[in-house]
Amino acid sequence: MKLEGVGVFVKDMATMIRFYREVLGFEIKESEDTSNVYLEKDGTLFLFFGRQDFEAMTGRRFGYAQGVNGHFEIALSVENFDEVDRKFAEITAKGGQPVMPPTTEPWGQRTCYIADPEGNLIEIGSFVKGED
Repeated sequence: MKLEGVGVFVKDMATMIRFYREVLGFEIKESEDTSNVYLEKDGTLFLFFGRQDFEAMTGRRFGYAQGVNGHFEIALSVENFDEVDRKFAEITAKGGQPVMPPTTEPWGQRTCYIADPEGNLIEIGSFVKGED
């Protein structure tokens, strides 16, 4: 089996589309009233699936984490340490919820965390120090 992509089951499709398109820069062409968003981001399939639609399709109810949650993360890489800091400042200024400010970890990565409007964790990191 080959990993094809990652899906997120969303409660408020319009809010999530706006955040990922306008704040994170994902190229989402679907309208905000859609029930599914399928897009390719850097060679990986990324999708939003409305929770109600998924439950109707499967004939089951599911439990969903509320607030900022640690069930999974979406990891995004940037070119260098300075860009980690810039992206954190930019995204939090546009409404991304800060979770962990940019930090250089012992394993050599500069990383930070924000949460999207539904509390899903997004990591932004780099292993490249940049110009000294």
